Order: sequence, then C-alpha cells, then structure tokens
Amino acid sequence: MTDFRIRLQDGRGLYRLAIATFVMAMACAMPARAALQIDITEGHVDPLPIAIVDFLGAADQESSVGADIAGVVTNNLERSGLFRPLPKAAFIEKLSDINVQPRFGDWRIINAQALVTGQARMESDGRLRVEFRLWDVYAEQQLTGLQFFTTPDNWRRIAHLISDAIYKRLTGEDGYFDTRVVYVSETGPKNNRVKRLTIMDQDGHNPRMLTNGRELVLTPRFSPNSQEITYLAYRNNAPRVYVLDIETGQQEVVGEFPGMTFAPRFSPDGQKIIMSLQRGGNADIYTMDLRSRQVTRLTNTAAIDTSPSYSPDGRQIAFESDRGGSQQIYVMNADGSNQRRISFGQGSYATPVWSPRGDLISFTKISGGRFVIGVMRPDGTGDRVLTEGYHNEGPTWAPNGRVLMFFRETRGAQGGPSLWSVDVTGHNERPAPTPTFASDPAWSPRIQ
Repeated sequence: MTDFRIRLQDGRGLYRLAIATFVMAMACAMPARAALQIDITEGHVDPLPIAIVDFLGAADQESSVGADIAGVVTNNLERSGLFRPLPKAAFIEKLSDINVQPRFGDWRIINAQALVTGQARMESDGRLRVEFRLWDVYAEQQLTGLQFFTTPDNWRRIAHLISDAIYKRLTGEDGYFDTRVVYVSETGPKNNRVKRLTIMDQDGHNPRMLTNGRELVLTPRFSPNSQEITYLAYRNNAPRVYVLDIETGQQEVVGEFPGMTFAPRFSPDGQKIIMSLQRGGNADIYTMDLRSRQVTRLTNTAAIDTSPSYSPDGRQIAFESDRGGSQQIYVMNADGSNQRRISFGQGSYATPVWSPRGDLISFTKISGGRFVIGVMRPDGTGDRVLTEGYHNEGPTWAPNGRVLMFFRETRGAQGGPSLWSVDVTGHNERPAPTPTFASDPAWSPRIQ
C-alpha cells in the first residue's frame, strides 16, 4: 500500500487528507488496462450503466455518512451525462463486506457494466476513513481503489474526489467534481439588484457569500491556485480591481486606474493580471505585474479592446475588439505582437475564453437577436454553436475542458439570470442550482 498526503484548504481552515492506494489481495492480479472504458471522442455518448452501492458502515453514523457519500457520487456522475446510475431497487446482491468479490452475475442481470462499492469507518482518533472500489462487472476485475482519511465534516469533498477517480479511470480524462464556482449572486428587485460575490461547490452545495453587497461587483475570476479571486468593484462610483483571498477574506486593491477598468483575469502563472483600461475614449489591453506593479500596454488602437484571456501556456491572448466595425475575436502573442482576427461568422462575437486544454476558445455571439454560446479553434476554424437562447452570456470552462458553464437571463419583470452547464459537444445542457439569481460564473481549477 502506497501512502501519501495532500495539503488541502477550505472554509474551515487547513487540514490534512491522507489518500492511500488500496490494493486488494486477490488470486488474480489486476491488468494494467481493463477492458471497460468510455470513449468520449465522439460527439454523443450513450451513458454507461453503473451501479453505486451505499457505502457500508458498522454504526448508524457510519452508515448515514456512507449513504450520503454514495448519493453525491451518484449525482456527480449522472450530471456529467456520461453515466447512468441504476436504481437501487434493482440491485439483487446485498453487499455486506467490500473485501469479498461481488457476485458479478447478479450485477450483469441488471445490465450494470461498472460497480462501485465502499465503506465508511470512524477511527479511534476521530478521523473518518473512507475506501471505495470500482469494478468491471463483465471482466470481473477491480479497476481501481482508494482509501481516504479526513475529518468527519469533510465527507462531501471525499465524495467529489471519489467521483473524480471513477471518471478518470473510465474516461481517461481528469474529473472536475472537486472544484468550486464563484459567481455574482443577485437579490432584490430587477431595477435595484444587490450583487455579491458567492462561492459554491461545483454541484451547487455549500454556497458562501464573499462580499457584503455594499459595492457593485463584476467579473470574478480565479487564480491558478484556486485560492484567490480577482474581480471588479465600484466604490464611490469608481471602478477598482481587487484580489481577494477566499479563505481569509483579505482583499487588496490591485491599483488605482483613471477611467474605466474591465474584465480582469489572472495569467496562467498567477504573476500578472490582464485587463482592459479605458483611457482617452478608447479601451486597450494592459497587464500588471503583481509583484512590481508595473503596467504594460499590449494594444493601442482607437477601438474598444476588452475581455482578454490567456492561452493555458501563457503564450497567446484572445480578446474582443470592434476595430473592424463590429465586435469580433482576435488573438495576439503575449507581448502584444501579431494581432489577428479569427472570427468571421455572422453576428458579433464577444467574451472569448481559452479552454484549459488549449484546443478551443469559447465565446458569446449575438446574431439575429439570439445569444449563442459557442466554441472555435484558436485559428478560427471549427466555429460551432453549443447552445442558444434569449440571453446567454459569460462562458467559463471546467478545468478538464469538457464542460462549460454560463448564465442565462429570463424575460419579464420577475425574471433574472441563472447558471447553466453544457458539454463541449453541445449535449447535456442542465441548470446549475443556486439559492438566488446568479450571473457571471467562473469555474475554479482543481482544488489544491
């Protein structure tokens, strides 16, 4: 058994989570690559039938936590659109010991192709120990297993980590469940909304306000380490760019800039902030080094250049500009050289955001009165629509580049914005639950 520790942090402070690779003592060794794997390279995938058993527990508290963990894993995998969890009422075998091989025939009868088992135990030192195993039902082999030690109130994060492990083993891609989303929470009447920065788990749980609502806040964006957020706030009607530490609540003014400031975003290394500053009637792209506070201008036109977004390697920047007469997407080198237009479809293109994989750029497009969320390759080819509606805006990527989140405004005096997600193929569009109206989401990197 290999044991290692990962340092984590959440709203309750620092703690340690031990994760151990769990190897079963079995007559047959596991193969390096099992037969069961989801191929998600095609445009549409039939969800994989998977059985997820409530995790076993010796005491009532352990059984309750085990059932809760299995429930979160079930919801995560189902929401991904790649898995079809089977109803527990259909289960034939009643597991009582995860150290014993399942009766695979019982699971084949109900068409389960994969099986997840686990257990939760309270240790004598007060820690919660959770272990799980993923089985290939038809090959009758264990695919993976992990063991976790943590504080009892951290069970939900364990469930997200287990979901990520299952997702990666069966798809070959990193999961995105152990992540958070920051967004602008909106309350009050439509003509006088109070806007607060709010952070939540990617599945909508554990929402927490980060600002008090006394200032108008816009465009929150995560740092690469997922512990800081940069955003724009209006104080005394003057725009300021802030950096906020999520855990401590400490915020720092990045700088005082004359005129308007728009769309701040971190560079991939976290050492710079890139933004649009309005000076002399037009807006250009600037960077600020967070250590030296040196400001560098990257564009210099009579147009409005805004919404900059770095490529994952930091070598290029996508942005929007109306220098050609309408809003379009442009790409330039990180030093501002080689500026070129990449969008040429009908309509106006805005808010480009580079995928974490580097293979696509998402955008908002307005055409014929419809608001479209789409993607294109960095050279402008492959322009395609993922979803459209009355008012869709603000795409943000899951850290694996597989899913996007955005916000959708509804019509009418009682309407307001809400968060939605959609697969990069354009399938599996779903609402993302929030307790209030919500806009301008930003998806975190994986939690460190």
